[in-house]
Amino acid sequence: MVNSAAVSITLISFAFTLLLILWRPRGLNEAVPATAGAVLVILSGAVSVQDLVQISTTVSGAAITIMATIVMAIVLESFGFFIWAAEGLAIRARGSGIRLFWYVNLLCFLMTLFFNNDGSILITTPILLIMLQHLGLKNRQKIPYLLSGALVATASSAPIGVSNIVNLIALRIVHMDLYMHTLMMFVPASLGLLFLVTLMFLCFYRQLPKKIPMNFTIPRHPISSHPLRHSSDERSGRKYSNRFMFNILLFVFAVRISLFAGSYFQIPIEWIAVAGSLLLLAWRWIHLKVSPKDVLVKIPWHILIFAFGMYVIIYGLNNIGLTRLLVHVFQPLVAGDLLNASLLMGGLISLLSTLFNNHPALMVGTLTLTQMNLDPLTLKIAYLASVIGSDLGSLLLPIGTLASLLWLHILKQYKVKISWKEYVKVTFIVIPPTVVFTLVCLAFWVSWLYPSH
Repeated sequence: MVNSAAVSITLISFAFTLLLILWRPRGLNEAVPATAGAVLVILSGAVSVQDLVQISTTVSGAAITIMATIVMAIVLESFGFFIWAAEGLAIRARGSGIRLFWYVNLLCFLMTLFFNNDGSILITTPILLIMLQHLGLKNRQKIPYLLSGALVATASSAPIGVSNIVNLIALRIVHMDLYMHTLMMFVPASLGLLFLVTLMFLCFYRQLPKKIPMNFTIPRHPISSHPLRHSSDERSGRKYSNRFMFNILLFVFAVRISLFAGSYFQIPIEWIAVAGSLLLLAWRWIHLKVSPKDVLVKIPWHILIFAFGMYVIIYGLNNIGLTRLLVHVFQPLVAGDLLNASLLMGGLISLLSTLFNNHPALMVGTLTLTQMNLDPLTLKIAYLASVIGSDLGSLLLPIGTLASLLWLHILKQYKVKISWKEYVKVTFIVIPPTVVFTLVCLAFWVSWLYPSH
């Protein structure tokens, strides 16, 4: 049992860490407040040495998987893959702004599915900005594509657990493999995404340009400040054939499938992710003659530090009794039936994510679930509902996810302004019904998969 001083220090550390992460004064890296908060929690005695060992085991695999995925994104950007994809997107729109809307959201969905939500934002937002600029659209006409793309890119981490670091950490906590997560989640989460895009299409229909230019080409080096761009390497602008790009796409798809196969056969997915990124690095070395050394500089190592620091703080909150309080309130309600479990846990994590950011919200929710003594199926559906709240419900406000904050920062760099008013005018209409729809779909889908429950 921790003392009152440890309780006070942990609560204050949590509050100030969240404040600094959301505020980010002078562009402060989010890993800095997370580390400072974690150190204070450890010094207070709320987290023990044994807890730190458990945290390291839980976080390290997820962080390595996400970083390996980002390495793959860096290599693909070197080949010009993402610009090639954007050009193909505009060509397939065939002069229709409405058709382009659906293709943009399909691209953002696939980028998150193949990589992760933060990587998808980093990749798609600058390319969409350049594409929309070359199409000659006004700022008001750009908003439907940029906002819908950002919401879909972030929410698309729900269907498969490997697309979000916090989802991977939570999977480890509830002892659920990637295969089971996808079996139970892919269909309801994908239906929810389709429902979300349909609602956004109805909201944006009058803003969408009906006609857009049919023929244009994006320059090979359009984004000098792109976070993933190798600006010092002129060879990164080389154009490759469609066959070459399709081969790369096939390779990435094979790696992604291997993650699920590895999870099914109890092979650590981080091993497969690292192997895939190393093979792709070797491929780049052969074709572009670029040494892998540059990737060591470009990998966002702070992701590992941030995830570890935040989890230490959340573990401290768990040890001072926050999760016991949540268990006392929610356990009788969640244990009722699958629909109750889905709606209540999804709603709770949506609220916590909106107020406190989705990383700590999902971690708190997951730790709470492990103490409710639920039967295995109810535990799994309550966890999956928490993921929906974290990945989808968190989008109500821009501060709900780090990906949304990153998206706003990129827009500011390119002098495209989307105000909070413009943001919430859409999200307050589309997010709540989408969350409820997805949670209901989840309950009915799992009930159909396991009718004997």
